[in-house]
Amino acid sequence: MTPYHGLELLSTAVLMLDETLHVTYANPAAETLLAHGRKHLIGASLDKALPGNPDFIQRLQLSLSDEAGFNEHDMELDLGGERVHVHCVITPVEERGSRLLLELRELEAQLKIAREAKILEQQEANRELIRNLAHEIKNPLGGIRGSAQLLERELGDPELREFTQVIVKETDRLQSLMNRLLTPSRLPHVEPINIHEVTERVRTLLLAEFPRGLSISRDYDASLPEITADKEQLIQAILNVARNAAQATAGAGEIRLVTRIARQVTIARCRYRHALAVSIEDDGPGVPAELAERIFYPLVSGREGGTGLGLSLAQSFVSQHHGLIEFESVPGHTRFTILLPVRSRNDTNERS
Repeated sequence: MTPYHGLELLSTAVLMLDETLHVTYANPAAETLLAHGRKHLIGASLDKALPGNPDFIQRLQLSLSDEAGFNEHDMELDLGGERVHVHCVITPVEERGSRLLLELRELEAQLKIAREAKILEQQEANRELIRNLAHEIKNPLGGIRGSAQLLERELGDPELREFTQVIVKETDRLQSLMNRLLTPSRLPHVEPINIHEVTERVRTLLLAEFPRGLSISRDYDASLPEITADKEQLIQAILNVARNAAQATAGAGEIRLVTRIARQVTIARCRYRHALAVSIEDDGPGVPAELAERIFYPLVSGREGGTGLGLSLAQSFVSQHHGLIEFESVPGHTRFTILLPVRSRNDTNERS
């Protein structure tokens, strides 16, 4: 175990530097932010590990000589040729030959965590509201249907009976809609599963639903571990997202299913060393800008005739597995990514 075991679990990039500004320690988040492995970082001069930042290096040298730290909320650094805004904290230390402790948190990552927390909070409120509303609507539907059937028996005119049949059919449709709204309330039936069994099932269902023109390619990481999950719920969640992609391309576009391992993932302020990332990509027109902030809200749809339940239900199913659905979209390329944590004893709650 590393002597700085607690720092290993942070999403903040942490580096420790000696009096010559050589790296004596780097946590996994620092490896991710700087795009260098720990073996490459430790022992290296910071100006070599973080090239293109002479003003920052000079400031560190000043902090070292004055034995004074600093805290800057928005600092711009060159990370691999890309300018990135970070929250930077420097603290003088005397620890195992180290003189400075450097903390870097990418501001975009902070915003992402805040957005995720807002999505999950809003989704929980939506789910409770929709469940209550669905119960209230569902109760009188049986009475309406039964009354329409009784009325139909009393009507002699076939044309009038057509109207009662419309009432029956519409109440059945609403009943089905209410059942779908209430479905996510059940607890997951968990078992060990291979995520590729799920994606292959989804692929088969989609090709059967859109037999002409739809192309589905796969890019799988065969080394992904099994996860404990409700197989049917994950099939439904991924199918809902993939069906949206197919409908966006009018059933004649290209969909790409991609699986990868994601490292050092924070979901709802809980830090996971690893998560499965299942991406569904399509070449459709993209998510309308006016719907981007509300795309996971129930009854919000950018498609004529859509119920607006597919993505909301998918997010509900995924959140029951402590996961999250993210998306990025431009015309011609949309990617929805489902993150499913691979839970371990090293996972921890992180409060920001």
